[in-house]
Amino acid sequence: MKLLILGGTGLVGQQLIAQALAHNDVTQVIAPTRTALAPHPKLHNPIVDYAHLPQDADWWQADAVLCALGTTIKIAGSKAAFSRIDHDYVIAAASLAKAAGTRHFVYNSALGANADAGSFYLQVKGQVENDLRALGFSALTIVRPSLLSGGTRKDKRPAEAFAIFLSRLFGSLIPRRYRAVDVADVAAAMLHATMNASFTATDGVAILESDQLQGALTRKTEKSRQVQ
Repeated sequence: MKLLILGGTGLVGQQLIAQALAHNDVTQVIAPTRTALAPHPKLHNPIVDYAHLPQDADWWQADAVLCALGTTIKIAGSKAAFSRIDHDYVIAAASLAKAAGTRHFVYNSALGANADAGSFYLQVKGQVENDLRALGFSALTIVRPSLLSGGTRKDKRPAEAFAIFLSRLFGSLIPRRYRAVDVADVAAAMLHATMNASFTATDGVAILESDQLQGALTRKTEKSRQVQ
């Protein structure tokens, strides 16, 4: 399979690229980024400006798009800038991939995403989900992780770090749905959904909530050993 990965420099995106490159059934990974990634024989790394995406690039056609593109309002600097990155850039890229013939889109959303949510962050995530549905991909997979753990962020997020600490400390007391989920598990679940896509669902949309992502990498590894 040829996979197009968006947001390859983020925590989930880095895991997606690493796991995809290691997968025997993935022949090529296309990862458009603003800065160059480490080279790999199976990696094609176009350097792009997401505000001015190349509409005629042949790499928009892939077997699936895995999208982990996103930021925070704090990093973006304003709600408008956040919406431009998390919504506009995602939908622009998805539209180009759909027009090129890509059938499956896998989107890393967030727990509680809803266009009518009280949180602006969750409103934007929910609107992205709605607009992806409207594009009419043959298959659309949405994953909704809770807090993300694992990996090293370039920016400091003390509130998030404290929440993850509490999640680990009181893990057994917190409902599974709200526990922190490892970025490797999120990536593994997205990749599994990609490699095992069904195009026969009634509406073509599958949603994986945070509790379904827990332990995804472990389950994937165990299944791989059984096959061997």
